[in-house]
Amino acid sequence: MSCLYKIYKVSNSDMQYIIKAPQRLNQTVRLPASKSISNRSLVIHALSGGSVLPDNLSDCDDTEVIINALRNNPYEIDIKAAGTAMRFMTAFLAVKEGEEHVITGTERMRHRPIGILVDALRRLGADISYMGEEGFPPLRIRGRKLEGGLLEVPGNISSQYISALLQIGPVLRNGLTLRLTSDIISRPYIDLTLWTMRQFGAEADWSDFETITVNPQPYHDYAFYIENDWSAASYWYEMMMLSKTTGNEIRLEGLTDGSKQGDSSVRYIFSLLGVKTSFANTREGIPTTVTLNRNGRHVPRLEYDFTNSPDLAQTFVVGCALANIPFHFRGLSTLKIKETNRIEALKREMRKLGYVIHDIGDSELTWNGERCDTSLENGIDTYEDHRMALAFAPAAFCFDELRINNPEVVSKSYPHFWEDLRAAGFEVKENNE
Repeated sequence: MSCLYKIYKVSNSDMQYIIKAPQRLNQTVRLPASKSISNRSLVIHALSGGSVLPDNLSDCDDTEVIINALRNNPYEIDIKAAGTAMRFMTAFLAVKEGEEHVITGTERMRHRPIGILVDALRRLGADISYMGEEGFPPLRIRGRKLEGGLLEVPGNISSQYISALLQIGPVLRNGLTLRLTSDIISRPYIDLTLWTMRQFGAEADWSDFETITVNPQPYHDYAFYIENDWSAASYWYEMMMLSKTTGNEIRLEGLTDGSKQGDSSVRYIFSLLGVKTSFANTREGIPTTVTLNRNGRHVPRLEYDFTNSPDLAQTFVVGCALANIPFHFRGLSTLKIKETNRIEALKREMRKLGYVIHDIGDSELTWNGERCDTSLENGIDTYEDHRMALAFAPAAFCFDELRINNPEVVSKSYPHFWEDLRAAGFEVKENNE
């Protein structure tokens, strides 16, 4: 099997949705709970030995696999396509004294690298072996008490590796001093991990610009409430920008002003694109309703570095091109190792919409107005990547109808997305031809 096939492999599902956008948008949406916070709090809760599960847990696939693994404790843990779960559970299982597990996933997951994390855990004393190709799942893990201490890892790796190591820091005999040896990407996700750890009593923080210190102080049980998902909010911002009728309004429930989620930056970026954000309540830490309106004014060209929020890239590639706003996006190096190679998938699917996107060095994407013929008849392929379906669905505002292949992939992070679209007036029907 060639690497190219691994990148572009599409699900065997034959399902296709035909989507038609409404004339007006006036809807209140209960967003899904944050997957990022849910997954962190579940692992930390398990390490605390507590009895009070976090409240408002996400019902997405990625969180369900962690819940099932922690609740049932099977010998073989199948985390399916959940990259966060693979990284977090690998570190978690490494410190589960006296237990042995095998952790595996989908075919795509078995080709997503994990060697950096395994090497780091081994330097801490972990007993982890590869059951197939070196550097990739599946893994056999024999849990033991780890000493901890000083550990150096590159800062430009996936923040999920770094978060996985940090979360086990409080249960290591000597705690953990994590030194990041190169430019740090996705720093807000690291900060989110540290913040969540502190909610459960950990002493963990930056000791200087490149070093994080986690003291060997055990977690304690905590009644923790999970905010809703700013990443999911981004698709409603995109819809607001692409809808053509004036007077539209979207109300998003369960978000917080001053959120620790890195993707809360979406409110600022969309303010440059003509979407205004208003909070019903701005008390710190209190979830409230966020209202979106259009003011119609936007920058003539968007230049942005997504190093700290790479999961927003697909939203803005699709949204900006369809709004005829040229762009140059940087900081996209991690997109190659997501559920699919998102850089290549975006270039290919945007051509179907009639837009020619170029990449620079596998870490930047640009569009300067270049167009091509559309080819919408076979639908937008989603490559087993939830964010491809979620980011392309708002494009229905710009075409008579839009077809999305394998639409069920949204269950990975936003299971009730299509139901929410229907409630907002979209026509979403399965193609039975």
